[in-house]
Amino acid sequence: MSQAIASPDLDELVALSTPWITIVWNDPVNLQQYVSWVFRSYFGYPAAEAERLMLLVHNEGKAVVATGGREEMERHVDAMHDFGLWATLTRADA
Repeated sequence: MSQAIASPDLDELVALSTPWITIVWNDPVNLQQYVSWVFRSYFGYPAAEAERLMLLVHNEGKAVVATGGREEMERHVDAMHDFGLWATLTRADA
């Protein structure tokens, strides 16, 4: 007798391969210069990219600052909280 081998559902495979993102949200507390500095110092972004992301946070209310695996994005969110920024993570396709 042969045993049926379960194959993963396509939706499950897509979900596993979908990256996660870290989002930094605008807040009424932190100065623009500080947010830009955090992006440079923590993520290592060049000044122009840090400024661009900071302006997205300021003008659009949020910016995606990192993409990757869930655990890595959780670490980034925790780090942003340690810097006093509002940040969350979600799936990239959400």
